[in-house]
Amino acid sequence: CCWYSPTYGRRSEDNGMKLLATALFSVTFGILLGLSFPSLWIPKVSLPQNLLRSIAISSRHSDIAAPVQATDISKIWVPSNPKGAERLPPGIIASESDLYLRRFWGNPEENLKKKPRYLVTFTVGYEQRQNIDACVKKFSDNFTIVLFHYDGRTSEWDDEFEWSKNVIHISVRKQTKWWYAKRFLHPDIVARYDYIFIWDEDLGVDHFDAEKYLHMVKKHGLEISQPGLDPEILCTWQITKKREHVEVHKEETNEKPERCLDPHQPPCAAFVEIMAPVFSRDAWRCVWHMIQNDLVHGWGLDFALRRCVEEPAYEKIGIVDTEWIVHQSIPSLGSQGKEEDGISPGQGVRDRCYMEWVMFEKRVDEAEKEYFKSLKVQTPSNSTTLH
Repeated sequence: CCWYSPTYGRRSEDNGMKLLATALFSVTFGILLGLSFPSLWIPKVSLPQNLLRSIAISSRHSDIAAPVQATDISKIWVPSNPKGAERLPPGIIASESDLYLRRFWGNPEENLKKKPRYLVTFTVGYEQRQNIDACVKKFSDNFTIVLFHYDGRTSEWDDEFEWSKNVIHISVRKQTKWWYAKRFLHPDIVARYDYIFIWDEDLGVDHFDAEKYLHMVKKHGLEISQPGLDPEILCTWQITKKREHVEVHKEETNEKPERCLDPHQPPCAAFVEIMAPVFSRDAWRCVWHMIQNDLVHGWGLDFALRRCVEEPAYEKIGIVDTEWIVHQSIPSLGSQGKEEDGISPGQGVRDRCYMEWVMFEKRVDEAEKEYFKSLKVQTPSNSTTLH
């Protein structure tokens, strides 16, 4: 049987009302607190997300330290940096490059097994491939080799020559080596190379060894040089002929008198031809700036090369006789020309060469005059113009 106490029933109802009131007060207080201090909710919501994100990043890149605090990069301005890079901290600037071939996997610091010290370029057409094959074999793995293709044919080289797969091929139709040099051999791009060979495709190299050649260049302190030419073949300039029983020669006394107004100036001294020049790194930095952007044949450039070495220039420019070559005079560029107004392609190319020579000399003369005029001094009588 059961019994009911009125006192006990009233006490239970009072306790329930107290619990309900307490709950309602707590909820109301919480809502008011949240509305009064909304910013307090943000860390409670975002902190776990940031924390999780940081943990995820650190687990993927445990070897990379996250920045402790933000940096005001707008305050970086370094006037001594290269033009255009003033907003970068100097320590990150990579102002120079090279033509070393790099793989695109693995540790970058383990990328290169060998860093060639020298660079050789040939401007080529596929028809002269056997000649270039013989030339390439004269250069050791201490050379980076670049082929500039003026006929647009590149894939055939890989099919025929194993070495072709390890050289750099640059293909632009119907251009000359000075056009390529101006656009692809900027001094900052080839800054890692001690010497730069810029050669034609029609050179016989049976009596040439590149390493021995550079030994002579260093021994005699040549900043600009070329191999001697076979004396049995007609040479445009007497100074370029190979001499017997000497290692290097720098002057010529048998040139036509009307050509040599000064025995220490071109073409009797301080002179190499543009068919097979070799430049030191420092000399090339100057020569590149002197190459005109719109004059592509380079005629007249050889008379001005002496400007790019310290005086006396006739001591820094010379012909290496111990390692000599044969200029085969193959008119390959002439076949790349176009007949206009009844003028054959070959003659049109040759006419352009002479035209550029005159234009280049005029520009040099005018630039000299403007420079000395700005100094308010008379222009020295030191022209390299060939009369």
